[in-house]
Amino acid sequence: MTPSAPPATRVTALPLLESAREVATHCPYCALQCGMTLRETPQGRVEVAARDFPTNRGGLCQKGWTSAELLDHPERLTTPLVEGQPATWDEAYDFIVDGVRRVQDAHGRDAVAVFGGGGLTNEKAYTLGKFARVALRTANIDYNGRFCMSSAAAAGNRSFGIDRGLPFPMADIAEADTLLLIGANVAETMPPFARYLTEQRQRGGTQIVVDPRATPTARAATLHLQPTPGTDLALALGLLHIVVAEGLTDPAYLAERTTGWDAVRKTVAGYWPARVELLTGVPVADLEATARALAAADRAIILTARGAEQHAKGVDTVTAFINLALALGLPGRPGSGYGCLTGQGNGQGGREHGQKADQLPGYRKIDDPAARAHVAGVWGVDPDSIPGPGLSAYELLDALGQPGGPKAMLVFGSNPVVSAPRAARITERLKSLDLLVVCDFFLSETAAIADVVLPVAQWAEEDGTMTNLEGRVLRRRALRKPPPGIGTDLAVMAELASRLGRTGDGRSVTGGERSGGFSAEPYAVFEELRRATAGGVADYAGVTWERVDAENGVFWPCPAADRAGTPRLFEEGFPTPDGRARMIAVEHRPVAEEIDAEYPLYLTTGRVLAQYQSGAQTRRIAALPGGPFVELHPDLAERLGIDDGDPVRVLSRRGEMTAPARVVTTIRPDTLFAPFHYSGTGRANSLTGDALDPISRMPEFKVCAVRIEPVTP
Repeated sequence: MTPSAPPATRVTALPLLESAREVATHCPYCALQCGMTLRETPQGRVEVAARDFPTNRGGLCQKGWTSAELLDHPERLTTPLVEGQPATWDEAYDFIVDGVRRVQDAHGRDAVAVFGGGGLTNEKAYTLGKFARVALRTANIDYNGRFCMSSAAAAGNRSFGIDRGLPFPMADIAEADTLLLIGANVAETMPPFARYLTEQRQRGGTQIVVDPRATPTARAATLHLQPTPGTDLALALGLLHIVVAEGLTDPAYLAERTTGWDAVRKTVAGYWPARVELLTGVPVADLEATARALAAADRAIILTARGAEQHAKGVDTVTAFINLALALGLPGRPGSGYGCLTGQGNGQGGREHGQKADQLPGYRKIDDPAARAHVAGVWGVDPDSIPGPGLSAYELLDALGQPGGPKAMLVFGSNPVVSAPRAARITERLKSLDLLVVCDFFLSETAAIADVVLPVAQWAEEDGTMTNLEGRVLRRRALRKPPPGIGTDLAVMAELASRLGRTGDGRSVTGGERSGGFSAEPYAVFEELRRATAGGVADYAGVTWERVDAENGVFWPCPAADRAGTPRLFEEGFPTPDGRARMIAVEHRPVAEEIDAEYPLYLTTGRVLAQYQSGAQTRRIAALPGGPFVELHPDLAERLGIDDGDPVRVLSRRGEMTAPARVVTTIRPDTLFAPFHYSGTGRANSLTGDALDPISRMPEFKVCAVRIEPVTP
């Protein structure tokens, strides 16, 4: 069977500013979005060169340097697969449309779900939200960013009235007199970002890192706080207690720019240093040194990341650190503030434009009548036709195939078989579906169990925009067209919408333009996105591709083309009804799953230098070696008779993983660490639990109770 070319994939965009054989673009991986130049040789090989861009200043990590190897990788998908067999695009589309109609006719519109990704461009994230709500008319859409940024986003929204990871440019970090970094190992996860930390130390700044492991980032710091996993909230409350007790707050700032301080002050009175040392394992002297260093600094910055946020109390933990920053008068002060380190490539933009179950473009709430009316006007539909909030990411995955749950799912830019918590159960849920469709450029673990797999373009083969961790909108440029027979995500959504009989203006398709109201052209989609976000919290109305090219990116909010972007937020006030930040009293609480005699150890998970997210891309690059492993302390290893390199089995109440042991002194004796990039028997998320934060619905990835044992030959 010879695959035909995919319909609706002819994409035209703005002319490239560079030669067609060389383009300035950005790395396809993390939210740093390092600038790079791609060159295509006469032999067709693509080369990567670092580019002097404000974020990375000419640096790249090994993942960025090797990223072009994926473009011509021998495992790349080149034809649609239907039930594991090569098929034409028409056959694949017919199979999908028939399946969607059959499921919705039998079970209702919400029986078809959509799952997106934080690596999708802004144009794709926007179209995916529109596709779910206009073409499928389903409430059930969420994305893997719920597993990444949701707790920090929820905390930022309720305290500041806005969620932008860094409300200041990254360059401010190098100028800080004191930097407190909680739950981040940027030396491995964002190596070019680490130069800002190096510069900060070289200037004589104090750098304090909070992490249960002595990571490369922690070892380079001035002071390393090594708490028991799951106690970051108690740590933050204890730091604020010291600030209050020693008279280190900023009373004028609290009175003029915040509300809720009295309740917060009363709550932290119960977290005296000796109690916090018992809760966290962090010595009183280190708690006091941290609080005093923050208070004494002219410029102080507090940054949180996944280690503090991926908990069933992640929102309250971030809120506690925001309260600490507000009590010191940091947000809005030049060179100071609170920020959150976004992880995925478009983790910021991906959560602003409609992929989340409860949001519409521009960070509008889907249950807000005014928001619904505005977006409906752009989409050309009746506001009442837009579904309400759907299930959050884990709840959506766990409901698949169950009574009353979705019976079909379309997946774009995600690999939940590896990345979801309690992954073995989620894998079974995905297998139970009547229809599973995956768009990808490799046969990921999720694609391998799909009914239909659609091969789509990679990052260097299509134009679009990304929004990095500073809120800077960037342009990703195509070096070349996708290979023959490969479509784009935008073209797939446009064609499916057409075949399902839906257009953006609510009319049925009767002929003419096949894509109807769903454009396959990124530039046209971005122009519509600008209109849809206008007046919203994340306002892109004044951001144009031309401005992004000319200005090295544009910071949102930017409500008009004749106005500058906003590199620094909060200088004059907060986007809340009264212009004040809201301080919210929170209390420490235990982890969802305490250790006990049967499972006496904590497991925490994370990333390593050579791999990215679920590893679907980086595990295929030979120059990025690695495999699953389990870190444990020498004292624990000696007690259990485990030597470095021995195969070990780690078990939790949900599953098990097997991997070689790494015996290291850089971890607590009561804690294990495993990277989450791997599948099969080395899948760390076979162990992780499904306890959710009550606000963000973030799963508790970062701590669960386990035991470890040697594998008997």
